[in-house]
Amino acid sequence: MKNRFGLCSSILDVIGNTPLVELSRLTENVDGRILAKLEYLNPGFSKKDRIALQMIEDAEKSGALKPGQTVVELTSGNTGTGLAIVCGIKGYPFIAVMSKGNSIERARMMLALGAEVVLVEQASGSQKGQVSGEDLALVEKETQRIIKEKSAFRADQFSLQSNFDAHYLHTGPEIIVQSGGKIDIFCDFAGTGGSLGGISRALKEHNPQVECYLVEPENCAVYAGKKTTSSSHRIQGGGYSISDLKFIDRKDIDGFVQVSDEEAMRTAGRLAKEEGIFGGFSSGANAAAALKLLDKPENKGKTVVILCCDSGLKYLSTDLWDSMDRL
Repeated sequence: MKNRFGLCSSILDVIGNTPLVELSRLTENVDGRILAKLEYLNPGFSKKDRIALQMIEDAEKSGALKPGQTVVELTSGNTGTGLAIVCGIKGYPFIAVMSKGNSIERARMMLALGAEVVLVEQASGSQKGQVSGEDLALVEKETQRIIKEKSAFRADQFSLQSNFDAHYLHTGPEIIVQSGGKIDIFCDFAGTGGSLGGISRALKEHNPQVECYLVEPENCAVYAGKKTTSSSHRIQGGGYSISDLKFIDRKDIDGFVQVSDEEAMRTAGRLAKEEGIFGGFSSGANAAAALKLLDKPENKGKTVVILCCDSGLKYLSTDLWDSMDRL
């Protein structure tokens, strides 16, 4: 395990070993506990730093990534930020391909970290700040074009096993150690499914009685088998209406929780105001889902673990913080 507080040889040594914090104010009137893994304290301000490092180092070991080769990946901004950091330190040119529907702060951060950023127009009818599955398909098409043109290595977060392994080998075990193994429930908003899949597997191997829940947007809960009323929503970084994510094994999933845009935004505001935790949309969605789970009679007194996936600083140009007047 890395020494987070000792002398580090580079910023890469700072990735991982994030704090686990009890949300005692958010649960003041709730019978149960919520423990939040503060992934926004990674150097790129998100959990995706973990998979960026794992993907690049695994590709180096296997020979799939050659010295000086260009790295390309589609991103909502967080994986791209992590890859910009890792590639910058290791000397690989990096191109991030992102929908214009994502917040501009992420693109600016990637540029500052030395990445080339390609912004892709949204699909007809899509709204700014609401990235749909159709938008993601356009980003994928442009990503494929660039890979062919540059003979690049694809750091494919949707298919490389490194995504799952980063959380199975590291995030999950960290949670077990930090919580003393006292975990009843884990829930996570699904983007690629890497953190949900990897952590769920690690927790269930530790204790098969731990229940794991997949969090989805209320209007496009495809994994829960509900009818999609709209593929657009404000919870950036996931909920892409993809029902066959590689890293999610349904045998590890005990149930599903749906969260509305309003619930995610309002709870992100509560995290900031009541707990001093400045997370993004998905952090709010995870906390809202945890509160819903603890509201069920069968879950009274239980401990729920969530991830605070990224920083609220990445959404200052969005309407996320307008939610503060809803408290």
